[in-house]
This record gives sequence, structure tokens and C-alpha cells, in this order.
Amino acid sequence: EVQLVESGGGLVQAGGSLRLSCAASGFTFDRYPIGLFRQAPGKKREGVSCINISDGRSDYADSVKGRFTISTDNAKNTVYLEMNSLKPEDTAVYYCNVDVRAFTYWGQGTQVTVPS
Repeated sequence: EVQLVESGGGLVQAGGSLRLSCAASGFTFDRYPIGLFRQAPGKKREGVSCINISDGRSDYADSVKGRFTISTDNAKNTVYLEMNSLKPEDTAVYYCNVDVRAFTYWGQGTQVTVPS
């Protein structure tokens, strides 16, 4: 069974940092790209970053480039999102995502709140 479990969210002041974790299980970790998405209240879910585990290539939304860094620990089947210089507009529930054999899986999400 494919499972994605996010953790690491919380309340942080503007300019602060958080590190989100996405622990994956139930599939071959380095075979499928993993994405990080977020959804703010009243807004559509949007892509934040993604990483191709096999070669480490990554991509970022323009809104987070230079502030967020995605990485993996393949021994732990875990993806990390290091978030620096956080802004109030980063407030959202953050989800990780993987498509395995034509099925899309989501984690339960973790809340990040940056008060204005």
C-alpha cells in the first residue's frame, strides 16, 4: 500500500524557517518523482516543488525559488522541503504527491502558518 506521511509543519514568524518531511512507503522510492503541493484557504492546490529521485533533478515554483530547497534521504525513503525566509503568503497545508502505476497518491498534509 502506497503511503505518504508529511510532518514538520507549524507556526513560524515571517522570515523564519521550517523543514517539512514526507516519508514514503509501499513503492520503489527512487522510481517515481515526488511532488510537494500546497493549498491555502479559498485557493486551488498549487505545485511548490518536485524531485526526480533517481537523478536528483528538481524544480520549483517561481514563488519559492531561492527560498525553498527539496532533497531526499534515500535510505529513509524520505523527501525534505527546507523552507527559508517564510512569508505570510506561504501559509497553507502542504502535501506530498506521487503517481504510481497511473494512480495518484496524496499524503494527509501538514499545516504551515506564517502570521502577517
